[in-house]
Amino acid sequence: MRRFDHVGVPTGQEQAGEMYVAATKVWVTDPLRDAHRIEYLRFEPDSPVRGPVRDLPHVAFRVDNLEREIEGAEILLGPFQATPTLRVVFVLRDGAVFEFMESAAEGHWFTGSEPNRIVLTI
Repeated sequence: MRRFDHVGVPTGQEQAGEMYVAATKVWVTDPLRDAHRIEYLRFEPDSPVRGPVRDLPHVAFRVDNLEREIEGAEILLGPFQATPTLRVVFVLRDGAVFEFMESAAEGHWFTGSEPNRIVLTI
C-alpha cells in the first residue's frame, strides 16, 4: 500500500528546524510542520546526490515493502538508511522523481521537532 507523505523541494536557502541526513549530506525539513506538506532539501556542496534527485522536486510515499516498489523501476538513488528506522529509494517514472519510504517504526519519520537544527548520525 502507498500513502502520500510529502512533496520534496530542493532549495539553497537554510530553513528552520532542519535535520541532517549524513548518508546523502543533505539537510531536510519536517513536512508535517508545513501547511502544504513540503519538505525542503538543502544539499551540501560535496553531497553525492546528483541529477534529478538534486535538481527536481519529488513526491514521496510511505510503503509497506520497498523492494516491491522498486521492481523494474529506474533507480536514481538508494535504497539507503535515511534514519535508523527509515529506508528510502528515489526512482524516475515518466520523467518525474518519486521517493518511496519504508519505516521500521510507527509514527512520523522526522527525528525531533524542536525549531533548532538536528544532526542525525548514521
